[in-house]
Formats: sequence, structure tokens, C-alpha cells
Amino acid sequence: MKIEKVGLIAGNGKLPELFLNQCLLQGVEIFSVYLFDSVEESVKNHKNSVKYSVAQVGKIISYFKKSGVSHLVMLGKVEKNLIFSNLKFDLTATKILLSTKNKKDKNILKAIIDFIESENIQVLPQNYLMDEYIAGNEIYTKVSPSKDEEKTIKIGIEAARMLTDIDAGQTVVVKDESVIALEGVEGTDKAILRGGELAGKNCIVVKMARRNQDYRIDMPTIGLETIKKIAEINGRGIVIEADKMLFIDKEEVIKFANKNKIFIKGIKF
Repeated sequence: MKIEKVGLIAGNGKLPELFLNQCLLQGVEIFSVYLFDSVEESVKNHKNSVKYSVAQVGKIISYFKKSGVSHLVMLGKVEKNLIFSNLKFDLTATKILLSTKNKKDKNILKAIIDFIESENIQVLPQNYLMDEYIAGNEIYTKVSPSKDEEKTIKIGIEAARMLTDIDAGQTVVVKDESVIALEGVEGTDKAILRGGELAGKNCIVVKMARRNQDYRIDMPTIGLETIKKIAEINGRGIVIEADKMLFIDKEEVIKFANKNKIFIKGIKF
């Protein structure tokens, strides 16, 4: 059954804009709540867009209900350190925070989703309407990993799996069969830069999905900024998990990667 009306809770980055465009192309009416002034202009300026803070959960739900929205998607970056900043939470958000066992961002978002769905609004996975951006099981670039680099990649995959299992991050930086950097609260881009600082050129980035990834909360994504960070540290390439990640700006990214002799490899498990 086609959903004729959908809500969007939009953070930073290009994903909300891409989703908006897909809705427009497919004739789906969209109502957006954007969380920051820094979101893409097309999202801010859409006729059905309003701004609320991430701490105003009650107002966000009221907006969607008044708009007749029964399905929504949460897309875009909400910086993890925002959870620890001095936000003024409304009564609904305060109740949600008090209900969480700890203040991990995933647990807070899961509690928000549970509350939204208790209000008869279904939260859809982040790949809804986004099939064309799903990463494939292939080498996208002219450059490929060497046999020795494949050994390093295998170690990187094992490390990334362990990292996701403890819910600490999804990205590791490896080199010469050694783990150099693990992603924490700082996010993928800063983890890549830290790996370059520690090990110099020829690092390899491995980014994986969690084994039990809740795609309503998060779908790992790479785009041009990710590859630019790898170029900045003179890295060798990136390995991503096929079928479980979004690969955006694909044509531009591949062109940039080829120019800088960086490989992009999708692996299916």
C-alpha cells in the first residue's frame, strides 16, 4: 500500500534533502520538522516545514497529528554532544528521558520512537524510498585493494564488528594489519582524521552496520565528505557494508576517489 502522506524529522546533512526530493518525485506529500537552522535550504523552505528543537517532542508530535501524518522518517545528523548540552526539554521529552536506562543516544532515540509509535504514528526505516542510494557488493573505483591490504581489511572488519557490538561506533581505521583508530562519540570524519594523525598515509577505513541495526534510528552513510577526509590523510580507501548502508553523491564521489587513487569497496555479509 502506497503511503500518500509522510512526516520527516530532519537533522543536518544531505539525507533529508534527498528524501524530500524522492517524495516529490513519487507524489508523496511530505511534512517536515527541521531541528536546526543549518539544515539544507530546500528542507527549510518547503511549504510544509516547521522548526522545533529536538527537546520539543510534544510539539513535534502535535504538528504531525494536526497534519494528518501517520508515518514518518527520521533523517540527518543530530550531533551526539547535543544530548549533553543545556537543552530545555518539554514535559514529553522529560518523561522520555526519565524512562531511558542510560543516556546513550541510541537508547534516547529508541525511547522517542517508542513514544511516537504509542501515539499511532509509525516510524519508518531510513531507507524508505531511498533504494537507489543503497550500497552494492562491488568495487566502485579503478583502484582496488592489494592482497596485503585485504588482510588488513579483514582485521578492520573484525574490529568494526566488535565496535558495533558494544554500540560505541561503526568505523575503524586500519593499516598494515593493525587497528589504528576506533570511532567514538566524535563520529566517522573525526575518527578518520585521528587515524591519519596516528599512522600517516595509506590508512584504510572500514565502516559497518550493527548486527541488529535499527534502521529507524540510524542507517550508516558515506558521501563526498567521507572520501574527502580519506584524501586529506592520504588514505588508501574505504570498505563499506553492502545492502546495509547508504552511498550518496555516488557519481561525484567515485570521480573524486578515482582522481585521488582511493578505492571504495562494498562487501556483503
